[in-house]
Amino acid sequence: MMSSLGFHCHKSLLMIIFLAFLGLISFPAEADIKKYQFDVQVKNVSRLCHAKPIVTVNGRFPGPTIYVREGDRVQVNVTNHVKYNLSIHWHGLKQYRNGWADGPAYITQCPIQSGNSYTYDFNVTGQRGTLWWHAHILWLRATVYGAIVIMPKPGTPFPFPQPHREFEIVLGEWWNNDVEEVEKQGFKMGLPPNMSDAHTINGKPGPLFPCSEKHTYAIEVEQGKSYLLRIINAALNDELFFAIAGHTLTVVEVDAVYTKPFTTQSILIGPGQTTNVVVQANKVPGRYFMATRTFMDAPIPVDNKTATAILQYKGIPNTVLPSLPQLPAGNDSDFALNYNKKIRSLNSAKYPANVPLKVDRNLFYTIGLGKNSCPTCVNGTRLLASLNNVSFVMPQTALLQAHYFNMKGVFRTDFPERPPTPFNYTGVPLTANLGTSTGTRVGKIAFNSTVELVLQDTNLLTVESHPFHLHGYNFFVVGTGVGNFDPAKDPPKYNLVDPVERNTVGVPTGGWTAIRFRADNPGVWFMHCHLELHTGWGLKTAFVVEDGEGEDQSILPPPKDLPTC
Repeated sequence: MMSSLGFHCHKSLLMIIFLAFLGLISFPAEADIKKYQFDVQVKNVSRLCHAKPIVTVNGRFPGPTIYVREGDRVQVNVTNHVKYNLSIHWHGLKQYRNGWADGPAYITQCPIQSGNSYTYDFNVTGQRGTLWWHAHILWLRATVYGAIVIMPKPGTPFPFPQPHREFEIVLGEWWNNDVEEVEKQGFKMGLPPNMSDAHTINGKPGPLFPCSEKHTYAIEVEQGKSYLLRIINAALNDELFFAIAGHTLTVVEVDAVYTKPFTTQSILIGPGQTTNVVVQANKVPGRYFMATRTFMDAPIPVDNKTATAILQYKGIPNTVLPSLPQLPAGNDSDFALNYNKKIRSLNSAKYPANVPLKVDRNLFYTIGLGKNSCPTCVNGTRLLASLNNVSFVMPQTALLQAHYFNMKGVFRTDFPERPPTPFNYTGVPLTANLGTSTGTRVGKIAFNSTVELVLQDTNLLTVESHPFHLHGYNFFVVGTGVGNFDPAKDPPKYNLVDPVERNTVGVPTGGWTAIRFRADNPGVWFMHCHLELHTGWGLKTAFVVEDGEGEDQSILPPPKDLPTC
């Protein structure tokens, strides 16, 4: 016979098991290790009546989604089966002290040689939301990309009502010809390469393009339920509008940071950025187009064709014709500026906006396009791009390795903190070459110092919007404006309470953007325009963030299988 004490213990144990089953008691769990195998391989793919071999991960286009939870450790073994040497960047993951896993070729690692493997091993700490991964060499990210979905820790809800279901929506570009050949031809001619032949949604252009009936992405929804769309702009060179016919979008997160929710008919998303929106399936059941098209408010030719996918209510036959959404005009600057002003950090007790209020380093970088002499090019010149009149030259040895092992002669740490010659940055178009130099020059930043960086567009050749991405960090976008930045009048207007926090920001056409961050992640971190065209022309640099004095404030030792150049 069971004793009274034993009976009560047994009953208590049953109650604990029952409550745990209901989710009312949570037990501490060790972080999981999520392992993925990425085989980089060529696959024949057909779009727009054209078939061609493309570089893929695991034969998929787009590539596989990485699913993890905040706090997990992730190991992705990448095996390179193609002729190109390449690397993979985990866009937006902070990689604390672990630049070896960041991925930009010749910045934090040498590329993975054909026939070789490398394991990216990193922790997902203090981040949750939507990010993405992509190749980070040449133009290979045209087809080598995929989503990263970071779920909150177990038992932690979203700061908005739980949606019924989620979908990843990855926007991209498609060229009928070999992308690497397109880029090489442009470089040889000294001109921008041919623009893409279509945009895509999850690798598919949609039925407005020839031979695309079967190349249309569709999602099924149920009346009265809400859905979370994780939207990623993986396009190489285009900022994009996105909308769903007849439906309002509620923005709840950008770049894996929660925002104050706001509603909009369309979103604007730059290359490298992510946006999570909630959609209520509360319209007349039918079929509705999701659509994306380029935003460009400068006199520059772009691929302005509309890619589509379908949102279809359950039970509606495929014979019903979908309706198209009304996207903003392709050059609607006002929409772009007003939309970005609406995005603000949630700044709650659980998710605060820790904006640096005191600044240790003030940096001012001008963005310029220019021309260099090129006797073999079409016009006798080749286009290039620069920050503070420095067009960045990629090294032959990875910068992080050179920094960590104290190798001399690989880079200089004298990147100018402001332009050498001030001028009316956004005045009449300037064609003069203001002494643009080339070199592998980076900025050095003391550990844990606070930085304000103003990025100023200029009218050197032409004004244009530029999405800038900083590796290894999030930053706060404290101010933005049109025209020339005024160091006396503009800082008092900064938002230092709830500015948007992100990893990629658009500098408006003929305008400026001010960002702030705390340099608490030691290493070498790439900063570049996320228009692949401009990156290739030299619109990039890097920050060397020095080690701190604490034992957990220095760069981790490199992994044993780190690729060599």
